[in-house]
Amino acid sequence: MRRPFAVVVALLTLALSGCSSGGYPVPGTTASQSPPPTTFQPQHAGGTLTILSKSAAGTVDPHISYDNQPWQMLHTVYDGLLAFRQVGGEKSTELVPDLAEAMPEVSDDGRTYTFTLREGIRFSTGAEVTAKDVVASFRRVFRASGPTAGTFYQYIVGADACLAEPAACTLPGVTAHDRKITIRLTRADSEFPMKLAVPHAVVLPAATPAKDQGNKPIPGTGPYVISSYDPNKELVLRRNPQFEEWSHAAQPQGYPDKIVYKYGTTVEGAVTAVENGAADVVWDPPPADRLNELGTRFVNQVHVNSLNAFWYLPLNVNIAPFNNLKARQAVNWAVDRSAATRLFGGNALGRPACTVLPEGFPGHTDFCDYTVPAATTWKGNDLARAKQLVKESGTAGQKVSVVVADDDTAKSMGEYVRSVLQQIGYRAGLKVLSANIQFSYIQNTDNNVQISVTQWYQDYPAASDFLNVLLSCASFHKGSDSSINIGGYCDKKLDATMKRAMELDQSDPEAAAALWGQADRQAMSQAPVVPLFAPRQVDFLSRRVGNYQFHKQFFMLIDQLWVK
Repeated sequence: MRRPFAVVVALLTLALSGCSSGGYPVPGTTASQSPPPTTFQPQHAGGTLTILSKSAAGTVDPHISYDNQPWQMLHTVYDGLLAFRQVGGEKSTELVPDLAEAMPEVSDDGRTYTFTLREGIRFSTGAEVTAKDVVASFRRVFRASGPTAGTFYQYIVGADACLAEPAACTLPGVTAHDRKITIRLTRADSEFPMKLAVPHAVVLPAATPAKDQGNKPIPGTGPYVISSYDPNKELVLRRNPQFEEWSHAAQPQGYPDKIVYKYGTTVEGAVTAVENGAADVVWDPPPADRLNELGTRFVNQVHVNSLNAFWYLPLNVNIAPFNNLKARQAVNWAVDRSAATRLFGGNALGRPACTVLPEGFPGHTDFCDYTVPAATTWKGNDLARAKQLVKESGTAGQKVSVVVADDDTAKSMGEYVRSVLQQIGYRAGLKVLSANIQFSYIQNTDNNVQISVTQWYQDYPAASDFLNVLLSCASFHKGSDSSINIGGYCDKKLDATMKRAMELDQSDPEAAAALWGQADRQAMSQAPVVPLFAPRQVDFLSRRVGNYQFHKQFFMLIDQLWVK
């Protein structure tokens, strides 16, 4: 998934060692994370949680949305057959049954999954959830051209026909009889259960229109409903009157009576409001000139967490100048990853990246093809080599526009990239778009975006969620706002390597990890992207908020916060 950011910190000198799952330490003190309750604590229920954000993040259709801000709240509104355990810490990557009564029965060949749907669960409209809704929801993922239809669910029997003609999708691989639901795959997929636990696989009413519903909320089954959404003003969550907790692990009862995302405030204003108790959460990272203040006066209200993510520059391989390999390699040699990291906040809040797979992630291999001196990690850029490659490519003097979102960090990154492109021989400009639309805009080939600044955050902990989702042929859809392969890179050799890796995941995870490392190297040799850095997450909360928990999939669990 992708997340927009505002400016972070330029002069953070506090040590962040040991803070991967909890506090924001200063010398002698460490903010702690509350031990997660194992049952609902009614004495902490009630109140309104107010979250301040610079902007909204587009559609709230769960089958379409692919941005962290909606994902952070969509799992409180909707449910799938399976879920990631709703708790902070390491256990948040565990799968548990959600709308299904139990984990699925899986055939010996790994190609057939059988679920039993729970009885008595209702949508917020009062209608009971049936197997018909489940079948229709999987069809809708394809009929609505969901961004991961071709990468998460492409092995469901009938998916090929659905991808070719979405409107005519029947998806015979998903069937139901009474409360029994059967999903048949064309081949085993060790990651399939995790793919069933993300918002793109939630169950919606069968009558939901098969197109992006945008700002119009769809009825769900979770503890909250989206009662109103105006991307220029606010999004409001209220308790779902039909909800009764059926699994504390999968979908716990929420604590606030009301959760409000307010849009349009500056990050400076949001920090001040939370400091003064006028709001509860700053959704965007705090600005540079406030971090020292927060790290001394408000240490117990700030939390920093490591992320499996990276900021990167997608290069459009299908239009000039980056349809030329040497031009793409030139940008990789020219961009100083250390400079980009400093713009984000320095080594305390980011680390330079050379690869698509994050450091420490399954399949990650230490290598750095575009650094001087030669090393396995980032050391420095080479402008002279970049200029020479631009000349050799025959693209010198061409116009290039860098497309960025309108938050301060993205704009500063874009301006830096623009200046680098100027230095190596291009006539470069900057195109700034609202954060509400920038991500969908850069995905659509009709907009002829040459290069952009964006980010990617794991959907689930698997190498395919980076390489296969971002760079496979199946992730590229011409003329679509949901083409997550932003640069349109399609290499049959890379696809074959990734396919072998996914097949090996079933029987030999070590061999699969080695293949994913090979796929990363294959991709970077062709330079379809420029990795910049891996970020950390900063959360600033008001004094009246308790029970902070950081989930590895959905970040801060907003519905589990206690509001005094």
